[in-house]
Amino acid sequence: MSETKKDAPAAAPAPDAWTKWVALSTTLLAVCAAFATLKGGSFSTKTQLATVSASNKWAYYQAKSLKETARDTESTIIKVIEAAANTAEAKAAARKAIDHADEEIKRYKAEKAEIMKDAVYLDSEAAYSQARGGNFGLAIMFLQIAIMLSAIAALMKKKVFWVIGLCAGAIGVSYLTYAWPLYEKLNPPPVAPVHADAAKAAK
Repeated sequence: MSETKKDAPAAAPAPDAWTKWVALSTTLLAVCAAFATLKGGSFSTKTQLATVSASNKWAYYQAKSLKETARDTESTIIKVIEAAANTAEAKAAARKAIDHADEEIKRYKAEKAEIMKDAVYLDSEAAYSQARGGNFGLAIMFLQIAIMLSAIAALMKKKVFWVIGLCAGAIGVSYLTYAWPLYEKLNPPPVAPVHADAAKAAK
């Protein structure tokens, strides 16, 4: 019987209690990383859409500028014709054409001002979304580092890696907290412009 007791396999060592906390903290960090990835992707999409829309607005602005320049040139030419006209009818016709060209120039200037408001707003919105998305990106980076260090700690049974990972995770959660509920309060988003037609309608 003594030999039977000696041959019995030794009991497996009990796992360290801290490894359970490693598993729990890694799960929480993974959830935070997933949320940061989702929100960061959302702001990345918003940045791209705003950038494309701003480019379109600036192209539209340039088209209006070309039309304005053409009308201005037309007005200048007709003024020369008006000065050289010998009859009252010719001068009246030239003056009518000049007045029409000047009205078109005023209209293009007003339209350009409205278009510029939209373009500047979209540029600001793109910059805002990019800056906010950058904070989500930093949160993802630190959270991934924390998850990696926690995995190393569990595999190598080295508590120091877990502690370092928790520090990295805390930084990641701080960036996530700043980017999500606090950023908009500390840095208000750009306000959409009010156009002249909308302002008149509101009155």
